[in-house]
Amino acid sequence: MNGILSFGLILTFGLVAFCVIKWRNVTCIGPTPVPLFTFVAILFTSGLDVGLIMFPLTEFGGYAEDPAYAFANPLAIEFGFWGFLIWAFYFLTAFYFCVIEPRVGFFEIPLVKLINNVVIIGTCAFTASLFLIYLPGYIPEIGDGQTVVTTFYLIVFVTILAAAYSSTDLKYVRVLSVGSTLLFIALILGMWVYSGMGASALGANVALLGDYFTNLDKFALPLTDYHAFYLFWWFAWSIMIGQFTSRFVGGLKTWQLLIALLVFPSIPLGIWFAVLYYYHTAAIPTAGLLNLAMIIVGVTFVINSLDSLIRLYTDNLSLTVARLGKTPYVALNVAVLFTLTLLFQSQWLQIQWIGSIVIGLYLACIAYIALRHRGAVMAIRTSPEDNTLDFHKVESVH
Repeated sequence: MNGILSFGLILTFGLVAFCVIKWRNVTCIGPTPVPLFTFVAILFTSGLDVGLIMFPLTEFGGYAEDPAYAFANPLAIEFGFWGFLIWAFYFLTAFYFCVIEPRVGFFEIPLVKLINNVVIIGTCAFTASLFLIYLPGYIPEIGDGQTVVTTFYLIVFVTILAAAYSSTDLKYVRVLSVGSTLLFIALILGMWVYSGMGASALGANVALLGDYFTNLDKFALPLTDYHAFYLFWWFAWSIMIGQFTSRFVGGLKTWQLLIALLVFPSIPLGIWFAVLYYYHTAAIPTAGLLNLAMIIVGVTFVINSLDSLIRLYTDNLSLTVARLGKTPYVALNVAVLFTLTLLFQSQWLQIQWIGSIVIGLYLACIAYIALRHRGAVMAIRTSPEDNTLDFHKVESVH
């Protein structure tokens, strides 16, 4: 599997370089463009999930003990799993769906559309299953702190229900994205103040991120099986997040889009990990109110991510509210996602399988373009003519 992954990574980074060089000054405009802050908020909260909240405190110690990560400190390793370079995945797919796919129509091919939507639905369920698996450790007051009990299943069910309902209207995406971003910023500030680390300790921890940038090349290919798990996870998300966020690109040139995707999400990520690393090194407990705050932000992230992806696959499959009605639409999505969540939670399904399928889709898309649309793609100079820079368009879409 790691051979497939390494091939996919080399292919992806090569395509990123090609797109930025070939179309660096193309102005990227999606069908429903939004201002930069809203776009980054949609990207950040749709492109990340509850793992960002729940994983780091459980991982720092493991990175410190594993000799495979000895070249950098645990904070830099954690950032490397979540930040900067791997956001190039989202740049590639967002650029493709914004500028190239409308001329090519690869993802409109029935078999490709089916496979893509299976990937989206499966990744939605994987996100919910992670939330379910990690809940006991964050709410030890319920159960024994390790076992998934009925209450946790109910919490996940209600979260999926909320996401399915919010996906019935695009206006909820903007509210959820901006709201989730603000809640996340508030969580960072609250945990920073509570820790008593002050500005100097925060600055010292942020400086530790330098280990990541001086060893950037080491993160380009899988370091360990656990790193490979993360990279497969990013691949699994990449096509659907690019397909969704490409709708909202608001007039950035190609090189600006790349910088925006690499830099803007990485700033809050780096600060978040710096604060959490202080909790780890100072052995500050997070039980009680802090855990509750983290769960609340985690829930909003899950709802926001699932909302975006449910809307995407239901649009792709024509299983829309207009066609089914709101109640059947919500019921169908909740039933499918909750069932698949239980399958992932039981380890019957693996995210590595989905990531491998996505790499296959990358390769098939390149072959399709080379065989059928090479001339048209190489002649691209602008975004599709129907996409105009009108920030009010999004207000008329439901």
